[in-house]
Amino acid sequence: MTIDGYTRTCGLIGNPVEHTLSPFIHNTLAKLLSHNLVYVPFHVEEGQVLSAVQGAYALNLLGLNVTVPYKSQVMEGLIEIDELAEKIGAVNTLVRVESGFKGYNTDMPGLYRAMSSEGIQIEGQEVILLGAGGAARAVAFLCASKNAARVYLLNRSIEKAREVAGEVNEKTGKDVMYPMALSDYHCLPNQRFLAIQATSVGLYPDTEQAVIEDEAFYRKIHTGYDLIYKPSNTRFMQLVQKQGGKAYHGLKMLLYQGIIAYELWNELAVSEEMASEVYEVLKKKMGM
Repeated sequence: MTIDGYTRTCGLIGNPVEHTLSPFIHNTLAKLLSHNLVYVPFHVEEGQVLSAVQGAYALNLLGLNVTVPYKSQVMEGLIEIDELAEKIGAVNTLVRVESGFKGYNTDMPGLYRAMSSEGIQIEGQEVILLGAGGAARAVAFLCASKNAARVYLLNRSIEKAREVAGEVNEKTGKDVMYPMALSDYHCLPNQRFLAIQATSVGLYPDTEQAVIEDEAFYRKIHTGYDLIYKPSNTRFMQLVQKQGGKAYHGLKMLLYQGIIAYELWNELAVSEEMASEVYEVLKKKMGM
C-alpha cells in the first residue's frame, strides 16, 4: 500500500507489545478491504497511559487496542464506556468519537464468535471455569450473559473465586456462578462439562504445565477451550484430548476480538470468508 496524507492510523498500546500478532490481523484486513489504513504497536511506559490516549486523539488516530497491563487503567481517560466493558471493568478497544474515545471490550464478543465458529454452545451448558483473574472474570460475565446453566468457578484462592462469582451474579441478576477452591475439583458433580481454561498456566515458555494434572478431572470434560494460543496444543488441551474430549486453543479469540475492533473503527461487517483468510495468515505466522 501507499502511505500518504489520507492514511488512517490505528494501533495497540501496552507494555510489552513487541511480540503482538495484532498488526497481522488489522493490516491484512486493510489490504483485503483496500482501506488506506495502517496498524502499529506502541510501547507505553507505566504512568503514561492517559497521556498516550490524549496524544492519540491529538494525532487524529482512528482507534486503539489496549493490552496488558492497561485494560482497566485506560478507562479513566475515556469520555464514554460501552455497557459490557463497564460491567467487565476492562476496555481493550478505543473508538474515536467527538472530543475523545469511547471504550469497548471486544475480548468477550470475540471469544463468543470464536467458540460459535467451532460449534461450541454456551447457552444451557454446565461450565467449569478455571481461574479468577481478569480474563476469567470477563469469561464469567460472558457465560452468565449467554445463559449458561451453571458455572463452577475454580481458583487457587477461594476468596478470589467468591469475590468474582458474587460480583457476576449481582451484576447480571443471575445465580449461576458457583465458586470453588481449585483443590476441591474432585467435588464437582459426576457429569461432563464445557471447560474454559483462563489462567496463564501452560503459556509459553512454561508449556509442560496444566492447572490440574489429574486425569480423573479431564474425564469430566467433553470440550475444553484454552484461552492460550501459544503453544497451539497446550498441556490442558492434551489432557482433555487424552480422555476423549475435544480441545481448542485461543487463536480464534485473538482473531475475532481484532475483527470486532476493526468493524467498530470502520463501521462495517467482516465476512466469515475474509475472517478465514486472516486466520490463515495468523496460523502461518504461528507456524501452525
